[in-house]
Amino acid sequence: MTGQSTAYLLGINQEELERLRFQHGVWGGVTNDFFERLKISAGQKCLDVGAGPGFVSMDLRKRVGEMGEITALEPSKMYLEWFQQHAKKNGWTNVKFINAVVEEAELPKRYYDLIFARWVIAFVPDAEKFLTKLISALRPGGIIAIQDYYYEGLSLFPRGGAFDRMAEVVRAYYRSGGGDAYITGRIPALFRKYGLRTIDFSPHSLAGGSDSGVMEWAHRFFTVHTQHMVDKKLITQGEGDAVIADWHAHRADPDARFFSPIVVDVAGVLP
Repeated sequence: MTGQSTAYLLGINQEELERLRFQHGVWGGVTNDFFERLKISAGQKCLDVGAGPGFVSMDLRKRVGEMGEITALEPSKMYLEWFQQHAKKNGWTNVKFINAVVEEAELPKRYYDLIFARWVIAFVPDAEKFLTKLISALRPGGIIAIQDYYYEGLSLFPRGGAFDRMAEVVRAYYRSGGGDAYITGRIPALFRKYGLRTIDFSPHSLAGGSDSGVMEWAHRFFTVHTQHMVDKKLITQGEGDAVIADWHAHRADPDARFFSPIVVDVAGVLP
């Protein structure tokens, strides 16, 4: 959802909140299929890391029911307050809130049945430190589940335009904020190092044309963040303008297709 810093690379504002809401609508089915495989059940205690405005937390709450417990851990006060107001309006009493980054959060030891992080660990500068803090809060038999990028596969068809090199540029964009767009490739080794057994490693890519949710999701990202990539001098202004022109040309082509980067579900259980 969001990164582990108030300097979250993608921004903290109402526009980004709405992009996150739309993103959840596009990718929510992939996330919920992951939850099905993990067999999340009533009464479990779940930590949603980088919860943002709480869209995943809301889905988790449906699964654990009134007897379960959801904790939303989020460094952005704006996003957390939005979720707190939503929970209050709905009379939810089994949702807790922690306004902190993972590395500084006060988490109970050996407590959670599930710790989940979607589009979070790719932003952090020290993934190992981040992960070990979460493992300390996991009860024996509990699961850490991560949904994040292995940033390959991004493509527009037909190929041959300025957009063709954007996967490389986006990876550099992540590095500019201290992150790693290939992070899921490292997770199984980190799980093994800290005593977790990998139980799921499933890659996903979505694709669609100009009327698809996944292309609209990408549109909301690239039409905003391409200029940010220019501002960071990852590409020139001319290159950025060419990328946007290429993007709009594909959006206007009924036969064009957008292919998302690979998103990987990876989960590990603590014996």
